[in-house]
Amino acid sequence: MKPDHPTPSRLPSWLGCWFPPALLTSHTERWRAVAGAFLGILCTALLSGWLAPAATVWLVAPIGASAVLVFTAPASPLAQPWSVVAGNTLSAVVGLFCVAWLPDPVLAASVAVALAIAVMMAARCLHPPGGAVALLVVLMHEQHGGFVLFPVLTNSVLLVLVAMLYNNLSRHPYPHRAASTPEAPSAGQIERADLDAALANYGQVLDVAPDELVHLLRRAQGAAAERLWSTLRCEDIMTPDPVVVDFRTSLADAAERMQQLSIKALPVVDQTRHVVGILTRTDVWRQTHDGTHLSPLTVGDVMTRQVRVASADSHALDLLPLFSSAGHHHLPIIDADKRLVGILTQTDLVRALSGVVERPHQELRPARA
Repeated sequence: MKPDHPTPSRLPSWLGCWFPPALLTSHTERWRAVAGAFLGILCTALLSGWLAPAATVWLVAPIGASAVLVFTAPASPLAQPWSVVAGNTLSAVVGLFCVAWLPDPVLAASVAVALAIAVMMAARCLHPPGGAVALLVVLMHEQHGGFVLFPVLTNSVLLVLVAMLYNNLSRHPYPHRAASTPEAPSAGQIERADLDAALANYGQVLDVAPDELVHLLRRAQGAAAERLWSTLRCEDIMTPDPVVVDFRTSLADAAERMQQLSIKALPVVDQTRHVVGILTRTDVWRQTHDGTHLSPLTVGDVMTRQVRVASADSHALDLLPLFSSAGHHHLPIIDADKRLVGILTQTDLVRALSGVVERPHQELRPARA
């Protein structure tokens, strides 16, 4: 079956970089943006025509580009009300000055767009359609200052008012408001200060609000951790070939071995390495606390016989409740033949968890050239 459309992975390497990846936006969100742009331009055009019925130009083309931004990316810094209104208006003023002072239309057009970008950046109102507004003024050879107020300023204000009403009704806060008290990050999570430092080093304009980017990165970090956890199996993080003891072994010998090796628990196995119990320091301490001598006892006399085990191919994530709430500290790991192949401890889980926390950070870092 042929694919519906080519993707970058199916294109030659030299051509793949020119083909954009598929949008991850849902169909509902796409239709929301389409309907918003339709209503935005419709209301702006009707109201502008009603305010100035005798005007020859009552709607400027760059407003269409502004509509794309305010309805498809209402959280973008480039689409905020100040960016739309001030960006378009200041760019129109720049275009008027270029028409007045630069008689060569080619030079005037080039300077107008470049100077409009500089002015918008200085005024913190960078808005891509503003460059089109400056160019439009030069191409129309507009010399009347009233063009700035109408239709440029009027169109921009009306579009923003419609966007504020529509976006907020469709549960897309506009203007975008950064959280005043951001959620406290957990250990290892990305903080706003980390992002600010990265953006300062990045050195380019990013069309995403910083607080939105922090939220996205945290969600990506969580998804990466969940993905890495889901692939971890007991055999990946267990301690293989653990020290074991036979149930007929003297309890005194077993206790001495645990002390020498600093082991908190010994799996008890039979001759076929099937788990028949587990001996913990608590079991040993209970005998000495009662005043009983260890020498006449065997491991089988005091061991815990009800032992919870796990398969080597089981997911490590499924065992977290056993260690976090069920009180387990050691878990024997068995193979398909139910023979002991390892032991999983809280230390093993913590070590694996720390590795999972660190790896999403590494995956989120851009590769250096």
